[in-house]
Amino acid sequence: MRHTVTDADTATALGSGDVPVLATPRLIAWMEAATVRVAKPLLEAGRTTVGTAVRVEHRRATAVGGGIEITAMLTQNADGRRLIFSVLAIDDDEQIVAAGEIERAIVDRARFLAGVSDTRTDH
Repeated sequence: MRHTVTDADTATALGSGDVPVLATPRLIAWMEAATVRVAKPLLEAGRTTVGTAVRVEHRRATAVGGGIEITAMLTQNADGRRLIFSVLAIDDDEQIVAAGEIERAIVDRARFLAGVSDTRTDH
């Protein structure tokens, strides 16, 4: 998955810092999206995955306008309920921006959503 850093992707915009470079939370969101894409064809009907753990080292800053290529590779399918992915972000200079591991649990979509309480209140 390829992304170009915009002003909306910066630490300043997201409140995770005060510099106009790619924010770690946005980078992790892009990495998670890559794992969702890789996991999708592995799932039975009615199943989905939810994030359970993120271990990512953000090593290099990326300015607005910079390009990032995100890859995710399934490294472990633990007991048929947990998927572990190796994730990598490479910039236009072919430098590693971030690397790590993301874990997702396989769940029944309807059962999962039924267990989530609606905390919104109508006024």
